[in-house]
Parts: sequence; structure tokens; C-alpha cells
Amino acid sequence: MMGKRGQHHRSENITITLEQLVPQDHLVRKVDQAMDFEFIYPLVEKLYCENNGRPSIDPVLLIKMALLQYLFGIPSMRRTIKEIETNVAYRWFLGIGLDEKVPHFSTFGKNYVRRFQDTDVFETIFYRILSQGVEAGFVDPSVLFMDSTHIKANANKRKFKKKKIVRRAIQQYKEELDLEVNEDRVLHGKKPFAPKESRLETREIKESTTDPESGYYVKGERERLFAYSCHTACDRNGFVLGLILTPGNVHDSKMLEPLLESVTYHFNQPFAVVADSAYKTVQLAHHLLQRNILPVFPYTRPRGVKGMFKTKDFYYDEYYDCYLCPDNQVLRYRTTNREGHREYVSDPTICASCSFLSQCTKSQENKKMILRHIWQEAMDEVEHLRHTSVNRALYRKRQETIERVFADAKEKHGMRWARYRGLKKTTLQAMLTFSALNLKKLANWSWDSGGNPCFQHHFLRLHKTNPHFNVEMRVCLRSETVDIVDGSFHITRSFHS
Repeated sequence: MMGKRGQHHRSENITITLEQLVPQDHLVRKVDQAMDFEFIYPLVEKLYCENNGRPSIDPVLLIKMALLQYLFGIPSMRRTIKEIETNVAYRWFLGIGLDEKVPHFSTFGKNYVRRFQDTDVFETIFYRILSQGVEAGFVDPSVLFMDSTHIKANANKRKFKKKKIVRRAIQQYKEELDLEVNEDRVLHGKKPFAPKESRLETREIKESTTDPESGYYVKGERERLFAYSCHTACDRNGFVLGLILTPGNVHDSKMLEPLLESVTYHFNQPFAVVADSAYKTVQLAHHLLQRNILPVFPYTRPRGVKGMFKTKDFYYDEYYDCYLCPDNQVLRYRTTNREGHREYVSDPTICASCSFLSQCTKSQENKKMILRHIWQEAMDEVEHLRHTSVNRALYRKRQETIERVFADAKEKHGMRWARYRGLKKTTLQAMLTFSALNLKKLANWSWDSGGNPCFQHHFLRLHKTNPHFNVEMRVCLRSETVDIVDGSFHITRSFHS
């Protein structure tokens, strides 16, 4: 017999509290237990007038409303207010009664423009969440996983104007490079270069008429559009440790050093930096090795013309400082140019009769030239380290860390598109998104019994004897299979330059 309800309880009066209506394992309960938001009051106290004007809305309430929006991936503050009106769990988290009126959706926007826009309030909240993760033992900044993801700008890709910009043709680390170039030239009996004024050059870019601060994003076969690039660093547990937002046309490799400096300022210097091939440059390899940081980069295919010899086909003799071609002929040092490359050239009289000439060079002078950067040893060291078990294990964890962070941020928290226009407001969106990600992870792990992940992982103590690696650090390598000694993994490895 089909059952049918004969009475609805829509108008029934009952006595009940919000505390009874919210499930015990709801995320808002976990967040409320893990985070005490009282620290916000002294943080924003100076932004309010002490003895004038009408009472304002509680600033903690405003911040919590914003966190709710990003914790649950609600697309707008207007929609967030609608959700708060009907969701008892949200009301419980905010401390708003069932019969209490929810603030208007424009309240947060007005307070942001008038009070929070030019302050570091949200950055302080971001690092406060991280500091609690550090105290709980969940955050491990010894290994940084770096990458960038693009955020589609709130702009029409067809509405732009072409603009010429003037920029100084200065590459990173130029002062250090110029000094070493002259030292190298003197060492080879060449005259050092005289100081050269930095010349100005112009290039044409596309500038959006809707959001001029965004950049025209071009990468392979992907859709070309205006976007922002969010350069991010996280730890092995997926906690975001730092971010820098730039226009979408800024290359990833230019932001590794400032992002590393930002993370190092708030935490200790990391033991290793794990990044994809976009960061694999001679300059960055040299920079990381100089700072005693282990660079973990992937394999990259050699570039060149199909059917022609690659540079790797020529053997470099470090003792005699020369190259040997596949036919065992010598390419001798000629000079060091301003860009920091040593030039090695062959003898054209020998090359003219070589059977490999067509595979070696297309020069009309029958001369082969190879360029070798003066910091190439750093890149060679990176290639040697790439084959070690430490580097292989660390790079495998990249897909479980930074890639997962971006996937969650875009799929669950709405970071695929920019909700606002302008660099500052989009930075606020990214900061709040990653604050929500860190807060959710902190709350879930704190809620679980024995939630500290350090109890679940094994650690490897790595002793580095290479002059580049004279520090001792701890690295989590769950995939490493070695003997356990005194409750921890111990391994000794020597890296030779």
C-alpha cells in the first residue's frame, strides 16, 4: 500500500537551537574548532573610527562571510548572502540567529573599498592560518613545489588595442653575469668588455580595453585570451605557502626568485625546489645551487633541426676546454660573448671533407660553432641530480601537490575565472581561495583523531657532501625503500660535480 503524508509541518512551532540543527561533522564546525577569529579585531581596529559615526557591522562577521564564499565555491557575494539566509550551518558559523537579518551583499564590497583595499589584512589572515598549520605540525616548508596557473580575466578577448611598450633589455642576474663574463675573458687572455649602457627597446603587445592590467596569454595550442598568472608555491602536504599574481604574459621562470624570496622570508630556506620544465634555465639552476638549494627539474628534449646533430652529440672535454665532434675533430675555444656564452668553433679545412658535414652544419664557411654558457656546469649538475632516487621521488610528488592544489582551486573553489577586474582585486580572489584551501585542510586534519600527518610519514635524512650541498635537511620520501634505523630512515649519498 502506497504511503501518503496527511499533514505537513510547515507552520508548526517548535523550540530548537541552531546548535541542534548543524551536523556534528559539518565543515563549519571543524573550521570553528580549528580557527579562532578573534585575532581579526586588533588587526582592523585602526581602520575604524573610535568615537564617531554609527556602529559598524562586526568585521569578523564580514571576514567569515568572505571565507564561506570561498570555502564552498559560491560564485558571488550576492549568492553567498542568499545561501546564508536559508542555510542553518552558515548561520551557526556566523553567529546569526534564525530570525536575524543577514547583511546586504554590498556591505562587504563597500568595506573592502573603504577599509581593506590598501591594507595587508587578508595577507595577514593567510599567514595566520599557515602559522597554525606549522604549530600543529601539518606544514613542512623544507621542499617547495612551484608552478603557475592562468586565471581567465573578466575581459573580452576580442576587445583590445595594440600598444608599444618600452622596456630595458636587461636579463636576470645581469650584473653577476657581466662580472663573470669579464673574468672568463681575462682567464682566456681576452680583453674584458667595457661597461655598456642598457639600451631601450620597444615591443608591441595587445592590451585589453576591458581590463588593461591583464596580459594576453599565449601557450601552444591553447586558447588565446586575456588572463592572469598565479605563481604559487606549496609544501609536500598541499598547503599553499606563497603566491604572486602577474599578467598572463609574464613567463614562469621570471617569478621563481621573487616567489622563493617571499616564502623564505616567512619560513626557513627550503632544502629543495621542485618545478616543471618552464623553470629549467641555466640562470635558475645557477641561482639555486649557489643558495645550497637542491633543484629538481624534469627531463627536456634537446632542441634543434631534425636530422642534424644536437649539442649533446658533441663531447665536452673539461680538462682541455674543447669539444669533440662525432668524427673526433676538435672544436676550440674562440671567445666569450656578452650574453655569457663561450664560442667553440671547428677548423673549416677539416670540416670541408667530413662525411658528416651535412648533418653537422649548414654554414657556407664549413664551420661548426657551439655555444656553451659559463654557468653550464650548473645545468650539467641538474641533469646528474635528475637521475638520483631523491630527485625522482620528489618530482613524482609534484602531481600530488601543486597540480592537485590548482585542480581543487579551479574545480571546487571557482578560481578558473577572475571574478573581478584589476591586479589587486584578482590577487584578493587568489589569496582568499588559497586561504580557504589551507583552512579546510587544517580543519579536517585537526578534527581527525591523530590528524598530524607527520605521524604517518617516514622521513629521510640526506647528508650532502657536494660543495653545493653543505646543509643537512629532512625530506619526506614515502616511496624510498631503505632500512629503518632508530625510527627514521638514514641514507648517505655523495653528489660529484
